[in-house]
Amino acid sequence: MGGLKHVAFIMDGNGRWATAKGEPRLNGHKEGAKAMENLVPYAFSRGATVLSFYAFSTENWSRPKGEVNGILSLLMLLLKRNFKFLMENDIKLMVSGDLSPLSESRKRRITDAIEKTKDNTKTVNILFNYGGKSDILHAFKGLVEKGITNPTERDFEAELYTKELPPVDLLIRTGGEKRLSNFMLWQSAYTELYFTDVLWPDFTKSDLDEAICWFEGRSRRYGGIK
Repeated sequence: MGGLKHVAFIMDGNGRWATAKGEPRLNGHKEGAKAMENLVPYAFSRGATVLSFYAFSTENWSRPKGEVNGILSLLMLLLKRNFKFLMENDIKLMVSGDLSPLSESRKRRITDAIEKTKDNTKTVNILFNYGGKSDILHAFKGLVEKGITNPTERDFEAELYTKELPPVDLLIRTGGEKRLSNFMLWQSAYTELYFTDVLWPDFTKSDLDEAICWFEGRSRRYGGIK
């Protein structure tokens, strides 16, 4: 998978998947979680070293309270049932975003898992309460606090939530929409954007293979000429 280190996913379509089946929207998020669990080991087997998943945006708080609470509980359940898998498969957990709205117990569970997996070599990055704009603002505030008035790009990147990660190589958005939706704006400056109509709960290994095949056919020039 030449040159493909960091794959990011905008997991769109969970609610629509459930609605089309006459089920509660939360059922779609549960099926979406299963799709993510199935894809993680396969994506690593294809050569990726970093996987980023847009789990909950800064804008998602505006959704119905029941759905929001359900998503938060589902994320904690995912952490509990996959912690052993992370440790046994050399995978580091990273959470990008502002955790301050969470309860202290939930924050402790997350930070504990991050600490215990920090020395693993592969990375699953969960973007929670994350927005590209808020990430850039977060980095700016970090520079101000350090008194850096003439920052380089490297200085700026060192203050982002994703400071440990390489840029996104391939961004996959499911569900048919063709926009970034405030996702990793800085990190996606030269990413290859892959859009598919497949709703996230239906996104399979073969769909990922199609996206990777498309990526490998791209000519990445980074503003230059080949």
